[in-house]
Amino acid sequence: MSATPPAAPSGGFAAALAAGPLVLDGGLSNQLSDAGYDLSDELWSARLLADDPAALTGAHLGYYRAGASVAITASYQASFGGFARHGVGRAAAGRLLARSVELAREAARQAEVGRPLWVAASVGPYGAVLADGSEYRGGYGLSVAELAAFHRPRLEALAAAGPDVLAVETIPDTDEAEAVLGLLDGLGVPAWLSFSIEGERTRAGQPLAEAFALAAGVPEVLAVGVNCCTPQDADRAVRLAAEVSGKPVVVYPNSGERWADGGWRGEPTFRPDRVAGWVADGARLVGGCCRVGEAQISGLAHAVRALRR
Repeated sequence: MSATPPAAPSGGFAAALAAGPLVLDGGLSNQLSDAGYDLSDELWSARLLADDPAALTGAHLGYYRAGASVAITASYQASFGGFARHGVGRAAAGRLLARSVELAREAARQAEVGRPLWVAASVGPYGAVLADGSEYRGGYGLSVAELAAFHRPRLEALAAAGPDVLAVETIPDTDEAEAVLGLLDGLGVPAWLSFSIEGERTRAGQPLAEAFALAAGVPEVLAVGVNCCTPQDADRAVRLAAEVSGKPVVVYPNSGERWADGGWRGEPTFRPDRVAGWVADGARLVGGCCRVGEAQISGLAHAVRALRR
């Protein structure tokens, strides 16, 4: 029988964050691809919620044992509409969304690492469900109300599954951020809001200061920041997020390589020694996104432990 993880601090995830920094996991897709799983269809890692849930538990477990304290679930590309296109009915789709949280919890039970472990339910952008790269452009041609209608049922399903926090991530523009922020009240689960950026703007081209400011007065949002960007862009964004939002910052960039012509190009620039600068500038949740794996998360965790001594 799996050991029970250590008790969480009184006050839950918010209290743990206040005592931070906490280490997030790395990219789920590269973890699964490295293990030999084909993620080429439009459901991406969410397909494994039905086809091979043990693979997802194993991927989360690897990151927990590498040093992560927070696992982000395989629900990034999961939605009722996306599952429906694959013949999955609404009730079954709701169960699969809940399963994403349950699998990360099971990995936490199996990890036996001697520290509290947390589960963040991924709420990916509308563009991820289109599976055409739209999440890196934004500007879908939908109103805030239409985006809210898309996000509401998956937010409710994920919140009902009991994660510690909702990871509203890779958001490319302010309209989508506004839509999601308007839905958080009453869910009973806190959230972080993380934008996908290029330079000092969202992927849709809005100034980052404008984007970060949206969450400043939203009590359900515990942290604001960036993910799925280059480490260099993350360096510049962390301080701005802290200054504008007045909240702790979440930062988990990709490896620094760039996707072009159907493959990853360039050299990785993700280095664990960046974490000291991020924390000094206000980061309290630090991790990695695409192409950041267990080795890099292990190095990041070591660097965070050194900062907390």
